[in-house]
Amino acid sequence: MSPVARNRLIAVGALLMAGAGLAFVAFGNIGENLVYYWSPAEMLTQGEKAYGPTIRLGGVVKPGSIQWNAEHTTLHFQVATDHTPQSVAVTVRSVEVPPQMFRDGIGVVVEGTFDKSQVFASNRLMVNHSNEYRAPKPGEEPRKWQETVEGSTTAANTTGAQ
Repeated sequence: MSPVARNRLIAVGALLMAGAGLAFVAFGNIGENLVYYWSPAEMLTQGEKAYGPTIRLGGVVKPGSIQWNAEHTTLHFQVATDHTPQSVAVTVRSVEVPPQMFRDGIGVVVEGTFDKSQVFASNRLMVNHSNEYRAPKPGEEPRKWQETVEGSTTAANTTGAQ
């Protein structure tokens, strides 16, 4: 076999392998492994399509909606599309201890499933916080960070409400 014929045979073999890989990805039930990222309003408009699959629901914790039962480690709260009082919200149930920064008005992403009782069962809760970090100054109390975090949340609430 000549070198030219061998190179062509290798090229055809490589193309066939690439085509087989592409066909596997295109037709191999890869859709079952997708995780949708929706806001509460987007999820509710999906209707029946929202029931069952794993979803990442992103929004803000509606003020006054947090109900924490430390004895049973159950957490109920509402995730709203935005900071406005009339914003669309979805009730979330979680059985894990919330992150330390979890509070009213903070941005969250919860991962889980939505059921026909209109409750989102979360198996993962993540808070969205500022990426700013300032080390405590010498002699400053470590709890000072709360003022910075709460101050930025208040600023975000007033900015989002306008």
